[in-house]
Amino acid sequence: MSSPASSFDLIGVGSPIMDLLAPVPESFLATVRGDKGGMVLVDNDEMQDIVSRLPAPPASATGGSAANAVFNATRLGLRSTFLGKLGHDDFARAYRERFAAASVDGSRFKQAELANGRCLALVTPDAQRTLRTCLGAAMTLSPAEISVDDFRGCRHAHIEGYLVFNRALAEAVLTAARAAGCTLSLDLSSFEVVACAREWLLEQFRLGLDIVFGNEDEIRALFQTESTDYAAHARALAAHGTLAVVKLGKDGAWLARGTELHRIEPLRVPEVVDTNGAGDAFAAGFLYGHLRGLPLPACGRLASLLGAETVRHLGPLIPAAAWAAVQQRAQQLA
Repeated sequence: MSSPASSFDLIGVGSPIMDLLAPVPESFLATVRGDKGGMVLVDNDEMQDIVSRLPAPPASATGGSAANAVFNATRLGLRSTFLGKLGHDDFARAYRERFAAASVDGSRFKQAELANGRCLALVTPDAQRTLRTCLGAAMTLSPAEISVDDFRGCRHAHIEGYLVFNRALAEAVLTAARAAGCTLSLDLSSFEVVACAREWLLEQFRLGLDIVFGNEDEIRALFQTESTDYAAHARALAAHGTLAVVKLGKDGAWLARGTELHRIEPLRVPEVVDTNGAGDAFAAGFLYGHLRGLPLPACGRLASLLGAETVRHLGPLIPAAAWAAVQQRAQQLA
């Protein structure tokens, strides 16, 4: 555990899972339970079955929604740490090593004598990703393991919406982070999360969430509408007292806070390879700008830069070789 005097700009909270990356034809999704583009939890047997039927063995990369955001924000320059539960296998060891190499503090990881969590990202030719997740050790993180000490010395806590599948754990995390004086952001993460926890989410907005990230599907599920007036949705979310970040993928984003409303234009890329992790990278860029005190449009530009760079590569993280150019462009945009 870091001492109370430690100082971090950002702590991410979520499942430190290893991503398995698999390009598949559209027809493959018909053989997999659940909807295209969403996230469904599976057990070890179902995960093994899907992996065994892949056209080719999957590649691997560190993953997890909040973990991806923290990894990218650290590469931009934030002082970051992470709270989540690793397993006790080769995936867990590789995960810890890769985070340490990126200068993410690892002192707040918990650990279990189990297999590490895995997330299979099925990437179709349209670059959409469909996620099937076996949480493994990450699933055993319990409310009793969460304390205010986990958040001491941290300015801001970024929490992935997938935690909301375990309501008691999500409440323990939010309660401890608030008690430690952290500002808070929540990424809604998937329309399934919103569908199962809409009323609970609205209550958390009332209790206080500084920033909420949501994409088109998630924001429509939140407001139970088919309307595509995302500017109006951003204003409606901001009316709950939060800074609203409504992500529109290749169409950019809307940002709203109080009476402010900003349209963030997308950055175009020559070829989209994989959308996996783009929303997490967008959150990383936004949080970097926000925690540096930049105006909302500048935060949006940085977010768009990271999201656009991520879709140019396979996997949820921007490759190390691309970071020098990304950091140079980030300085210009800020």
